[in-house]
Amino acid sequence: MKYFAKLNKTNIVIDVVCVNDNHAPTEADGIVFLTNLYNHEYWKQSFKDRSQRKNGAGKGLTYDETRDAFIPPSPYPSWILDETTCNWEAPIEKPNDGNKYIWNESTTTWDILDI
Repeated sequence: MKYFAKLNKTNIVIDVVCVNDNHAPTEADGIVFLTNLYNHEYWKQSFKDRSQRKNGAGKGLTYDETRDAFIPPSPYPSWILDETTCNWEAPIEKPNDGNKYIWNESTTTWDILDI
């Protein structure tokens, strides 16, 4: 089985579908098959093991053609995209002292989470 992301015109993933290997021996074959099946032309193959395109596709992620990667939405405006993983990281590292923390965007710091 191969997975393909159905993209809208702005490269946002709107669905992910499975295609039998017989219908998609290559990415190009899979795109032709899906275009004919769904009458929709924007598709990109996704890899669950993240061996290609940095992240597996999921609804709401964006396919970035320049990076050839699926990128999740930024969780906070201050977070920075890691170009290696194409995942978002806080501008400061979360403390590793055994406490539970939550990101505070208004102060751009990690606050201890009181449970």
